[in-house]
Amino acid sequence: MFSALSRRKLLSGAKGLAMVAAATLAAAPAFANDKVTLGALRFTSHGAGFVALEKGYFAEEGLDVELEFFQSAQPIAVATASGDVDFGITGVTGGLMNLAEKGAIRIVGGVLHEKAGFDGMMILASNKAYDEGLTEVADIPGHSVAMTQVGSTFHYMTHLIAEDQGWNMDDIRMVPLQKVGAMVAALKSGQVDVMIMVPHIAKALVESGAAKEIGWLNDYAEYQISAIITSVKNIEDNRGMVERFLRAYSKGIADVNAALLDPNADPAAKEEVTRMIHKYVYADQPYEKAAPSIQNGAMYLNEGAALNKTDVGVQMQWFTDEKLVDSDLTVDQLVDSTFVKTY
Repeated sequence: MFSALSRRKLLSGAKGLAMVAAATLAAAPAFANDKVTLGALRFTSHGAGFVALEKGYFAEEGLDVELEFFQSAQPIAVATASGDVDFGITGVTGGLMNLAEKGAIRIVGGVLHEKAGFDGMMILASNKAYDEGLTEVADIPGHSVAMTQVGSTFHYMTHLIAEDQGWNMDDIRMVPLQKVGAMVAALKSGQVDVMIMVPHIAKALVESGAAKEIGWLNDYAEYQISAIITSVKNIEDNRGMVERFLRAYSKGIADVNAALLDPNADPAAKEEVTRMIHKYVYADQPYEKAAPSIQNGAMYLNEGAALNKTDVGVQMQWFTDEKLVDSDLTVDQLVDSTFVKTY
């Protein structure tokens, strides 16, 4: 049997070991999350990523996400290909397709989908053009239409309207202005006649009297506007990170759709989501002023980040036919279908 002295020595030694162990643990660095940079635009339609960040969905998946903002879609694809950002929320563009053909990036999920029954891209006329007779979509031929770059989503949207109406794209003068802000400024000043734009910007222009609404894109077509992209390197070397990112982003999509698209949404949930998005969209405005524009700008986001791969293939064919994309590109080079539901 141990003596009282022996027991005291044993307890004292155990206590000392415990203190050493505690000190060692305190000195050791905490487990670090994977650092991830997400390229995005300051649009309500990119709000799922903002909500996923604010609600801690990325952190729950072991991701330390930093946002990097851009002025248009195509530079996001370039930044993803170069590794400057790990993921991008970006339009399906000709530039993206050319980078996929080179083996640099892939689409791994869907985000924004133009869908009947939900507000989508508005077709606007400048006040000058409207006063001169451009009062409906049928009047667009013979006029100028703003876009960011050749091969952008704005370029393709104009084609969709022209195709539905039986026009020739040569009857429309496309004006590349590089940035969304420059498109807005050109429409307001009458330097371009027509612009197709997300509702949180378009509605504000109409309500302020700076432009006129002449139609909605989903009256003429439904299509997969934007997607989640990442580098081929990430897919091959860090597949688990891609899967975790998509799970977190999908939770953000579900929250945004439930709060901003459901007419019976809980008002408290609607305000919570709107306040989260406001940190990144119209952040320079007071919440009370920005909230209506953010809420009115909500568009349909693909549940579960599902992707309309069939439509992406249709888009790819048009860009190829226009010689804006290398003819060797295949849909399977452009889309990795192993992460989310595709249809």
